[in-house]
Amino acid sequence: MNNSNESKEWQLLEKMLLSTVTEQRRARRWRVFFKLFVFINIFVMIYLFFTASSQMTISQSGAHTALIDISGVISDDAEASADNITSGLRQAFENKAAKGIILRINSPGGSAVASDTVYSEVKRLQVLYPKKVYAVITDIGASGGYYIAASADEIYANPASIVGSIGVRLGEGFGFEKLIEKLGIERRILTAGEHKALLDPFAPIKQDELLHMKNMLNGVHGQFIERVKQGRGDRLSENKDIFSGLFWNGFDAKRLGLIDGFATAGDIARDKIKQEELVDYTVRQSPAERFFEKMGVVMTRAAISGLGKVEFSALMTP
Repeated sequence: MNNSNESKEWQLLEKMLLSTVTEQRRARRWRVFFKLFVFINIFVMIYLFFTASSQMTISQSGAHTALIDISGVISDDAEASADNITSGLRQAFENKAAKGIILRINSPGGSAVASDTVYSEVKRLQVLYPKKVYAVITDIGASGGYYIAASADEIYANPASIVGSIGVRLGEGFGFEKLIEKLGIERRILTAGEHKALLDPFAPIKQDELLHMKNMLNGVHGQFIERVKQGRGDRLSENKDIFSGLFWNGFDAKRLGLIDGFATAGDIARDKIKQEELVDYTVRQSPAERFFEKMGVVMTRAAISGLGKVEFSALMTP
């Protein structure tokens, strides 16, 4: 009888302890939540402050030269995306105080679609707001980077810059069909559509598919060539290698008519546009946005770590 009473008392005590622990956990979670809520509000206000300050600086500037940096790979998920670049372009063209625009390019290329979008937007905006656009290539302006540069009225670089690569490349890979045959591995794949497994690295290349891919690449290459010819006109030399995918240093690029001369962004602002003050119209992540991004990663890792601990403690609870 005593043992039974003691057992009940222990069970009751255990329930009380578990209830207390549960309440403490809930209280701790709410404290963390409210702290995060306060921090998020603070950083949202910081972000709005930075954004408003940036817009105010541009709108209140006197006569100046607009500068847009195109740096890194040109793609949708990069800072040098078509959306970011065209947003900066629109602001620069629409601002009457911006007397000329410089595209400062340091890019090995990227998306043909994004590059053509920027090219087309430059030409469209020049009709609406007649302003001269200058491209200044720093370390490299190749492939999609040069595609965008060709939209400018004039292109400048450094003698040591890398310029050109007017060609199209569609990924890369390996062919493993002979290896898996030697190892005795059977390839199994189900598709609906005769060419759905196009470029499968574990199957031999079919000649009709290879021809299709080459025709597609030639079409994009032809578009690239046409844009360069439209932009550069009779400044281009009659050299068949220009559109071969080769690239050159600044000296040779000038000889071939790919650039107009050697200059920096500061030189162009001072000597060509006659407005030495450079105002940056580049759309990029603000310090607050970068912080939020990093904070999101940290919070996600912390949440995953916390879930792991909860699951482990649950497994260990008798």
